[in-house]
Amino acid sequence: MARRRFVHPIAFAVLAVSVVAAAPASACTRCLRAFADGTVIVGRSMDWVEDPGSDIWVFPRGMKRHGNAGPDSIEWTSRFGSVGVSFYGVATADGMNEKGLTANLLYLAESDYGPSVAGRPNMSVGGWAQYVLDNYATVAEAVAALGKQPFTIVAPVLPNGEPGVGHLSISDPTGDSAIFEYVGGRLTVHHGRQYTVMTNSPPFDEQLALNAYWRKIGGDVMLPGTIRASDRFVRASFYIDAVPADLAGTRAIAAVFSVIRNASAPLGITTPGEPNVASTIWRTVHDQKHRTLYFDSATSPTVCWVSLEKLDFTAGAPVKMLPLKGGETYSGDASGALRPAEPFAFLKATPK
Repeated sequence: MARRRFVHPIAFAVLAVSVVAAAPASACTRCLRAFADGTVIVGRSMDWVEDPGSDIWVFPRGMKRHGNAGPDSIEWTSRFGSVGVSFYGVATADGMNEKGLTANLLYLAESDYGPSVAGRPNMSVGGWAQYVLDNYATVAEAVAALGKQPFTIVAPVLPNGEPGVGHLSISDPTGDSAIFEYVGGRLTVHHGRQYTVMTNSPPFDEQLALNAYWRKIGGDVMLPGTIRASDRFVRASFYIDAVPADLAGTRAIAAVFSVIRNASAPLGITTPGEPNVASTIWRTVHDQKHRTLYFDSATSPTVCWVSLEKLDFTAGAPVKMLPLKGGETYSGDASGALRPAEPFAFLKATPK
């Protein structure tokens, strides 16, 4: 659980400004909204200094997986089929499995997964989100299993030379939610329906404290407007709560898209010396009740989607891919454009 802190309001205001100014700035936003008809929708943005060559992948049940982190890598066989969005062709950054469990991997500069532990297998950070999608049907199930730390995450350098570090959010069709962070070599899990928003630096408990300060001011009075993570956290928190709970269908989808777009950065934004404060490259919205992943490229005026109900997740079914990194664009239901493909290997990692 998050640590509780009590600070005088004036002192906290100074602290809030200093933390935001000093924290390493980074990218991506995730927000969740539960609606009155039982629909749960999650939106996320992918902000990055360059196009990470993302594609949409369909993985069946029964796949043999390897953590790709040396001779002591964890191995597993997928229990559930899933749809995921790749990152540089070496990681699953975002996705949903056939049970409606959603995983979103966002950058966190402060991540420290600790050293390898004797007798505990290792796994590349590129496989973290996919491991969750492959193995768990609910947030409660994932929290119980991952809290035992069945592996040590190894975070190598990404293909563009940046550290491959991040924290993970998950949610399920009931609206349950959890955030997993490794800071100082220790795992912290924030588990509860109240954890609807995640951005990047600083670590999550500090984000919560900053957001509590802004709640006292009130979003209808003033909201921070920069593209920094802490400001996006505050804006997304205010706007996702403002979305009417009685929306349904395409209006609910559109409402969550409107919030995640509000937290996006326009094309062309970069910050010298802070390579992860950058333009939004793409956005996803997951309808967890109806098992549909919506994809919105920042370089295309159209939105496409893949309905998991139309996919073959039977063990032995072919892996399929919807190519995006070549500039391909799609509008509407893109399930018919999926094509057989060889699955990618997770980012190769070497334990310390």
